[in-house]
Amino acid sequence: MRRITVVLGLVLALLVAFGVVGVAIAAVPTDTTALRNAVSVERIIKHERAFQKIADSNGGTRVTGTPGYDASADYVAGKLKAAGYNVTVQEFTHPFFQVLTPTTFSQTAPEAKSYSEETDFNLAAYSGSGDLVDAPVVPTNDIIIPPAPTPSSNSGCEAEDFPTPSATERQVALIQRGTCSFRAKAENAQAAGYAAAIIFNEGQDGRTDVIGGGLGGPGVDIPVLITSFAVGEELYLASPGARVSISADTIADTRHTSNVIADYPGGRTDRTIMVGAHLDSVPEGPGINDNGSGVAGILEIALQMKKLNIKPTNHVRFAFWGGEESSPPMWGSQAYLLEELSPAEREDIALYLNFDMIGSPNYVRFVYDADALTLPFNRPAPEGSKEIEQVFLDYFNKSQNLATESIPFDSRSDYQSFFDEGIPAGGIISGDADKKTVAQAATYGGVPGLAYDPCYHQECDTLKDALQSAEVDQVEAAYGDAVIVGNVNTKALDEMSDAAAHATLTLAQTTSAVSGTD
Repeated sequence: MRRITVVLGLVLALLVAFGVVGVAIAAVPTDTTALRNAVSVERIIKHERAFQKIADSNGGTRVTGTPGYDASADYVAGKLKAAGYNVTVQEFTHPFFQVLTPTTFSQTAPEAKSYSEETDFNLAAYSGSGDLVDAPVVPTNDIIIPPAPTPSSNSGCEAEDFPTPSATERQVALIQRGTCSFRAKAENAQAAGYAAAIIFNEGQDGRTDVIGGGLGGPGVDIPVLITSFAVGEELYLASPGARVSISADTIADTRHTSNVIADYPGGRTDRTIMVGAHLDSVPEGPGINDNGSGVAGILEIALQMKKLNIKPTNHVRFAFWGGEESSPPMWGSQAYLLEELSPAEREDIALYLNFDMIGSPNYVRFVYDADALTLPFNRPAPEGSKEIEQVFLDYFNKSQNLATESIPFDSRSDYQSFFDEGIPAGGIISGDADKKTVAQAATYGGVPGLAYDPCYHQECDTLKDALQSAEVDQVEAAYGDAVIVGNVNTKALDEMSDAAAHATLTLAQTTSAVSGTD
């Protein structure tokens, strides 16, 4: 499935507005054929099998802060050291949160009603565990219903906001969003003696829907739910007399983990090209596609660059991140940029390439779109990101005659840490939980109406056919037995790893700066 020699000459320029000095990428003609041929699917799958074996020996997972993750990091570091890389293992700590069993939340009085997670409520990402059956709801002071035209509620921000709880039964504090942090409200409820806390949105335009659960970490032992304004208003207006049942089963603590950083010998360190993938899985499974595929792909690129004795113009650094699945923020890449590097060293990073899932069974060739505003902050991508995107588009569309689709940066992977520091970034992804359209199936093959990765964040994200989901069986029937290996599409892996190798080497040979250094 390897392709003919391609000599790519790019002359790309980026003009900076408002009179700031221009920055540009100018990639020299780069023949990437030898590297692409060397980065074989067979070798990538061999790394994947090693990750599967590690997971099998460590409770079925490679989640950060566990022996399965540590063994994965040891494997990657060992391979790179043996190849001649300068390898650094950066240890760091980060908050960790895991939901062990599904959270339930219902109203038991004045009427029986079940609430839906993500629609009506979310569990705070620092919530403790607990089971409450038919517990009374006690509104705090300073709740404002109907809400004021502008945010103004101070509910739950002070100890005196909480009525003295009952000495005979466990009670749930009802708290309105506003003024202080959600976590401060939860800690105040716990300190006041409440058995759980419900924090509802404040009610103004843009502050009505249920929102996410915030950042994780230890310190709160009671269940904490974040709800929509409608749920909170309903319980407030029904009080006294509102009663609820809540069940939460969680782990919230601090984890010790690491990043693996590998520097290729040579090249201009003031124009460092970083290539990264997150090494950790979710707790539910071994993470063979998410993100064993990205890790195995860039690991093999790194090993084959060394075997071919490539002499890059720019310094190349490979990064294997911990703590990505415990985010936001992206703990590993953030710890590296802010704790390991000085401001001057951060300025030496010309660009970052991110590879998070490149073997999705029901795949699409997605290229991150630097023209779209980055979500959820609606900010433009750092200057230079568009030129990175163009390297991928030129490779796929012009060189290989392969279709691609744009996908927005949505802050859900490690590129966000680089964006936060003003460093341009780009990358490709083969798709996660969203469903393939009929038009996409006509272009890329596969099954319309099924997720790009039917095993996304599940136990069946594995190489074991015995754990393969029924949906992956459908994808296998569409592509053929030889193409689908466990939860990995080897056709996707071949195409996407070739593109990753091409972009890495092309940008490693760039002759002018991405971020302003000549």
